[in-house]
Amino acid sequence: VAKRATSTVPVIILAGDDPVRLGLVASINRPGGNVTGVAQLVAASEGKRLELLRELVPAAERIAMLANPRRENSERQMQELQAGARALGITLHVIEAGADDELPRAMGEARNRADALIVAADPYFFARHDRIVGLAALHSLPSIYFFREFVTAGGLVSYGSNLADAFREIGSYAGKVLRGGNPGEMPMVQQSDKLELVVNLKTAATLGLTIPLTILARADEVIE
Repeated sequence: VAKRATSTVPVIILAGDDPVRLGLVASINRPGGNVTGVAQLVAASEGKRLELLRELVPAAERIAMLANPRRENSERQMQELQAGARALGITLHVIEAGADDELPRAMGEARNRADALIVAADPYFFARHDRIVGLAALHSLPSIYFFREFVTAGGLVSYGSNLADAFREIGSYAGKVLRGGNPGEMPMVQQSDKLELVVNLKTAATLGLTIPLTILARADEVIE
């Protein structure tokens, strides 16, 4: 919306998906227009989250994916995760919810159809992370999320970028633009190589899970 509104006013963004594919910039290294910022590529790490969830719950043969059908790239997320599930020999059940009154039904369905849950990277889900974590606890559903805020709210595990780092980078870029920088010539900051793994041991104990040492050894933060 901001890009369509102006071609001259600088726009500093936080993109959770590929900004080139979304048509926001010409390239990561040379945006070429009035848009630049941070590319977290959160959605691109869905496959790794699926692998971690399988490692965390090795007996899980059925995994649910909570997806938002109202998100533009939802179909692509589903297809990529389905391919990853097939490679791991997992049956993936896609459960859709895109409105507040749909979440309780969706989480109950996930519990009935699967042994664990992966929450698709989506701003709508993040805005309701407390509620989703609460529903996962209500249904005793081991779940993996895309931001650490889910885990600090009581979720089991997360694997993704750090929002605080992204916001600092955005502030830095805003300062550069205010000092005369041209956003079209400012390469976007990529955080795909700065993904963090956060584990909540208290939640694991509540679920009766033992976190494998292989995951604990790789964790950037362990909440006890």
